[in-house]
Amino acid sequence: MDDHPVVRLGLRALLNSQPGLDVCGEAVSGEDAIEEAKRIKPDLIILDLTLPEKNGLEVIQAVRANLPDIAILVLTMHFSEEIAREALRLGAIGYVLKSDADTELLAAVDNARHHQPFFTGQLALTMAQNFISPQSGADQDSMAQLTPREIEVVRLLAAGQANKQVAADLKVSTRTVESHRHHIMKKMGFASFSDLVRFAVRHNLVDL
Repeated sequence: MDDHPVVRLGLRALLNSQPGLDVCGEAVSGEDAIEEAKRIKPDLIILDLTLPEKNGLEVIQAVRANLPDIAILVLTMHFSEEIAREALRLGAIGYVLKSDADTELLAAVDNARHHQPFFTGQLALTMAQNFISPQSGADQDSMAQLTPREIEVVRLLAAGQANKQVAADLKVSTRTVESHRHHIMKKMGFASFSDLVRFAVRHNLVDL
């Protein structure tokens, strides 16, 4: 749901190229988004926050009130922890910046399909701590920062599987695995693949 035709066209092409994904509708305004959601009842809505008539936050609230089973993933240009907090409070499952979409959107969609949250790289640490595992404290080397899907990707990669093998195991595209891998490296501050492997060994995800 975006008011820019070029953005919608690019998203449709990207999503339709992925196995198991099918774009079933589009909307150009907040009101249209709500009506299309009621009519189509999709599994997932990718939603911009800046929309005519009703903004994205109002759309999230309306959709969640009427169709609570629909997952909502925010895709926005707005880098604001306050806005992200409000979107998540209203019921969005993830928050991705448009500037990160080329490397993170597919991973975010994959997480949303498995009912797992996803936060754009710049917000991942604070959002994970505040919304997922507030009890995890300041341990920035903790698996609590990773979703179950991301932990599975780490486990398979650290075990020596190539991106293509991981994709086959998880039944997703290689590009989705690459997106997950990029996000994990960025979120956890890994400088190299060796850091990822050491993390996996340290947390008993793989054996030496």
